[in-house]
Amino acid sequence: MIIMDILVLNCGSSSIKYQLLSLNDTSNLLAKGIVDRIGNENSELEHKVPGREPVVIRQIIPDHTDGIRLILQALISEPTKVIDSLNEIEAVGHRVAHGGEFFSDSVLINDEVKLCIKNCIALAPLHNPANLAGIESVEKLMPEIPQIAVFDTAFHQTMPKEAYLYAIPYSLYKKYAVRRYGFHGTSHKYVAQKACQLLGLNFKASNIITCHLGNGASITAIHNGKSVDTSMGFTPNEGLIMGTRSGSIDPGIIPYIASMEHMGFDDVNEILNKRSGVKGISQLSSDMRDLVQASATGHEGAELALQMYALRVKKYIGAYMAILNGVDLIIFTGGIGENNFTVRRLCLEGLDAMGILFDEKKNDKLCGKDEVITLPESKVKVMTITTDEELVIAQETLNIVKSSKINS
Repeated sequence: MIIMDILVLNCGSSSIKYQLLSLNDTSNLLAKGIVDRIGNENSELEHKVPGREPVVIRQIIPDHTDGIRLILQALISEPTKVIDSLNEIEAVGHRVAHGGEFFSDSVLINDEVKLCIKNCIALAPLHNPANLAGIESVEKLMPEIPQIAVFDTAFHQTMPKEAYLYAIPYSLYKKYAVRRYGFHGTSHKYVAQKACQLLGLNFKASNIITCHLGNGASITAIHNGKSVDTSMGFTPNEGLIMGTRSGSIDPGIIPYIASMEHMGFDDVNEILNKRSGVKGISQLSSDMRDLVQASATGHEGAELALQMYALRVKKYIGAYMAILNGVDLIIFTGGIGENNFTVRRLCLEGLDAMGILFDEKKNDKLCGKDEVITLPESKVKVMTITTDEELVIAQETLNIVKSSKINS
């Protein structure tokens, strides 16, 4: 049995989330944490080890290399130590936001892969530069260690052209790669496979709809193990209403707002990504827990935001049931999908004609568990499934490293 310690890194523009996991047939979390406010005089590292009190280290962290250096020191130094030497880390797995049309699976990172990630910066200007910075920082600090890229977009590369193309001049797709890419692919694939294992279904012979509902949210239609359509598009702002993102709108709204408010497109883009969604509708909060609580006390904006949110989820479920010509399983995952029973109830009410008979009593007691929430007579099963994107990245990393060792 091969046991391997895998470091998982999720590098943002000013933060690095990390986990160190020991993997074989099961997983064991050794440590996790976050480096926050990189490049700011208030930067810090929060390091958590199961069974111990969290440790916060405050110091100036000018860039990602220093951030990762601090993480590595925390893993091998008292009082935060969990391993004796960095040599115990056998591979590093990176979450990479955008793989464009280059990657349909996770890959061992080399110069060619780095170039492709760099070429996708125009498609993900906020994420890919940070992801690449993390990869290059590990190269400096641990030059011999294998690194694996796990792409948010990879799972959706199986979509057919009629699903991923937009009805704009085809030349714009050819010149600028303007198309639907989809995101959250790691989570969608993981929860679908996990649910099939729990139910004894064949993942590669099932129709599944996965609803990843968090501050960012997307829904995916999966046919025989492949993504065939997904709600997020060229950017993560398409599709569902989200915490602060508008989701799909009439594109004519953009030049109209720009003209009426005397704004540039960057300003309108900020409105649509940071000031819209349930926060913009409710004028209260982007957190569903706040909206549910406020709605119960009669807050009209919170109630409207919840109803609009649920309506969009229902629309996608209905559309994807049509695309799949029926569905075996619907999954709710993500922070909201797993834990907010009120939102799940609003999304599932009134779908009886589609063969979905959910168990309201069971649903309203369920939080953060892997469970079926439909009645036995329901033609379509609905489940809540807990996602773990860091674990998926670690497993993908383990499999690729093992495969590369065998092939070498």
